[in-house]
Amino acid sequence: MNHSIPRERVAYDVVIVGGGIAGLSASIKIKQLSPDISVVVLEKGAEIGSHILSGAVIDIAPLQELLPDIVASDFPFDSAVKKDNFYYLTKNSAYSIPHFLVPKFMNNHGNYITSLGKLCQFLASTAEQLGVEIYTGMAASELIYENDILSGVVAGVFGLDADGTPKPDFQAGLELVGKYIVFAEGTRGSLSKQLIQKYALDKHSCPQKYGIGFKEIWEIPPSQFTQGRIIHTLGQPLSNKAGGGGFLYMAKNNQVYVGMVVHLDYENPSLSPYDEFQQMKHHPLYADILSGGRRIAYGARAINEGGLQSIPQLSFPGGALIGCSAGFVNLPRIKGTHNAIKSAIICATNIVKAISSSRQNDTLTHYDDDFKNSGICSELFLVRNVKPLWSKFGLFGGIILGGLDMWTNTLLGRSVFGTLKHTKKDCETLNELAPSDIISYPKPDGILSFDKLTNVSFTATNHAENQPNHLILKNPDIPIQYNLVKYGEPARIYCPAGVYEVVTDTETQLPQFKINSQNCIHCKTCDIKDPCQNINWTTPEGGGGPNYSGM
Repeated sequence: MNHSIPRERVAYDVVIVGGGIAGLSASIKIKQLSPDISVVVLEKGAEIGSHILSGAVIDIAPLQELLPDIVASDFPFDSAVKKDNFYYLTKNSAYSIPHFLVPKFMNNHGNYITSLGKLCQFLASTAEQLGVEIYTGMAASELIYENDILSGVVAGVFGLDADGTPKPDFQAGLELVGKYIVFAEGTRGSLSKQLIQKYALDKHSCPQKYGIGFKEIWEIPPSQFTQGRIIHTLGQPLSNKAGGGGFLYMAKNNQVYVGMVVHLDYENPSLSPYDEFQQMKHHPLYADILSGGRRIAYGARAINEGGLQSIPQLSFPGGALIGCSAGFVNLPRIKGTHNAIKSAIICATNIVKAISSSRQNDTLTHYDDDFKNSGICSELFLVRNVKPLWSKFGLFGGIILGGLDMWTNTLLGRSVFGTLKHTKKDCETLNELAPSDIISYPKPDGILSFDKLTNVSFTATNHAENQPNHLILKNPDIPIQYNLVKYGEPARIYCPAGVYEVVTDTETQLPQFKINSQNCIHCKTCDIKDPCQNINWTTPEGGGGPNYSGM
């Protein structure tokens, strides 16, 4: 923290970093339990929902627990799930997987298709009616400690030029302090990452695992649209090249949400998750639905996949982690929203109890205890081995053994495998690039598939000019001297927004590593997958980045 910069200090009872589903749910629950507790929510996006992206089909039980007086029809849902199909794809065919082969909890009937951006806006309105203060465009960029205890964050720093020198419009930001600071930054949050390291919150857990999720919104001809139908697929184009799968959700007004999740523990450095997604749309199953339609939005972001084994300690001196800052995604269900809400409820309840007992800035150990006894923990226990099995045995073996494991856990309460561990971080899985392994992707046709930069234009991404680069290289020599030689510099391939390039210097004719930070859509894949962990994603000025609408 830079103590030389004078800043105004503003005190609240609770400061929540992140205006997504978890952060807003926590603020609502605190106010429901104790209206006199002051709560502020800081959102780095230009508006609530502008940085959130998900499929999304959600299990609404925790949402109904949070807001029991609101009926399902009053939430901003697109449609109830009416038809649920699961397919295995070969090159030109799709084979339906019967529902009786998978446990009942995998069934999506009773769930709802929605835009998480719209749901966040709904929750924000509810929170403000309860007295929660919400500040958008306020990126929390620094942590404030008092005697090694977290007491607040610095947010709202604006007007630094590229070398960090204050410009005429410089704003030093505010120090927002509280009795408890809650982190709901989403997957791989920059401050959450620092806290996990400082307090060794992951010392008893496995490495977190990740995937990158892509999503496009399409408008399709009415004859190809069936509201409430959802599709999940495995197989082509990924097959055994990488773990992952596709989805297509038919929302309303002839709009469909189509996307893919690619697991980031893939081994081939020439694999492009973005191009795998683009190729998936050419499979007849998807192409027949999308044909004659038009893409109207695009986005991408990382998701947690480690499950139960990778969840860190949730509380630390002065604060706590909730939602995807901790990692509660149920990978086989491709769902985490419900668990994010539930974690927010549990955390908020413990905060209110603590403040009501005149406590502050201590460790909320009962939050960790309540999590271990919650439905989140029991749900993730049932599927804890699916990701390790998939990582070890690939698509075919992983599906069979993962299905067997879910059934034995469901029926018998135990697994023949016990509890498997994640042994590698995703940054450690790449093989050295061999000429025989280079994947050549077809050129996008501009009808079903698109190049990266064209799609980035559909994210409404914008960053203020001449500001410090928020993508920080720990060692600027590594991309060319090591990553390019050993892996072909995979950042230029795994980035879904064309941020990273290897270009030839016009004077020296030597390769140079170029960072187009203005393209960044804040997916954080580079922070996760870089084999040397040389790229550190940090928050740019508040309001910068994508401006997703309805994603």
